[in-house]
Amino acid sequence: MSHDWNEDPWDVIDEVPARDLAVQGQTRGPSRSLVLIVVSVFLALVLIAGGGSLWYLRQVNPVGDPASAVNFTVAANDTLNNVSSRLEKEKIITSARVFRWYVGRKGGITFYPGYFLLKPHDHMGNIMAVLNTPPEQTFTNVTFPEGFTLEQMASRLAEKVSRLDAANFLQQAGSGVVTSAFAPNGSTNLEGLLFPDTYQISGDDSATRVLQRMAGLMERVGRQEGIAKSEERLGYSPYEVLIVASMIEREAKVDADRPKIARVIYNRLKRKMLLQIDATLRYKQDPAQTISELQKIDFPYNTYMYKGLPPTPIAQPGRASIRAALNPSPNPSAGDPLCAGLTANEKCEYLYYVIADKDGKHVFAATYAQHEANIAKAKQAGVM
Repeated sequence: MSHDWNEDPWDVIDEVPARDLAVQGQTRGPSRSLVLIVVSVFLALVLIAGGGSLWYLRQVNPVGDPASAVNFTVAANDTLNNVSSRLEKEKIITSARVFRWYVGRKGGITFYPGYFLLKPHDHMGNIMAVLNTPPEQTFTNVTFPEGFTLEQMASRLAEKVSRLDAANFLQQAGSGVVTSAFAPNGSTNLEGLLFPDTYQISGDDSATRVLQRMAGLMERVGRQEGIAKSEERLGYSPYEVLIVASMIEREAKVDADRPKIARVIYNRLKRKMLLQIDATLRYKQDPAQTISELQKIDFPYNTYMYKGLPPTPIAQPGRASIRAALNPSPNPSAGDPLCAGLTANEKCEYLYYVIADKDGKHVFAATYAQHEANIAKAKQAGVM
């Protein structure tokens, strides 16, 4: 049987309709524009998130150094909401809302009424730490040098602790609220009765409390140096000794000179001579005036016009000057060159002194002639 293949149209590939041909090995992907949109959205979200994080960090930790500390008051009923709002209003922080969120994440704040020193634009963690500390546990060290007057102490305190006003400090110092065991009866003037030192001023201290500590320390130092026995040892009351000590403090530049200056003062008082202490002339006077101008001003502290001690101390004396006032140097011995030329009836005593060198050391004399010679040498040396 014969089998002849009959051609089928399907056997001729060229005759297969194009519509019936399947595309092989090709899959259609997402369009290029869709990809670009997705990538752009993703990058935008990253940038927004990054920008938000940077903004937040700048609120928490502003760029640059913090400003100088300012006083901030917390009242008894203050809350985080009103404290944060005031912090922003006073430009200590830049965002009250961020501060509240930050405090919440860091465990919160227990607010204590009182005064706090905060640095504007400081890290919020530092601000939070200060506010979280009871005022009595926060301190500012304030140094009052020896020889400061009450007015200088008031200015120094206000400079270091701005909430303690200088005028109020002076008012409290003269009001009689704070007293000293060394003050004469009826006196409320604390000049010379406050010990110069470095004090830690706490966040809840008042001017009165600071004055109390200063006066208390002066009493303690005075007792330690034996001022209670000044009457029997020197014939002067503790207050008078402090007046002498204040003059020594303002006159002496070298420790070795202090006891000799004390002796000069006591010798001149005993002889009823004018003290002629230049430092007394400058008390509460214009510092620009010369000594010769000040000598002509009629006021109680002019020891070129008035004999005896000035009415009050002229500054706060330190321990060394108090010790010198209580322990003046002995007068020159008979063999001392200062005593040469004196007659047998003349006492050889320290009566004069003048600056001798640029270090502030003084040279002492027993006679006016010696004193004049010392003045001439001082002028020649260029120290007068």
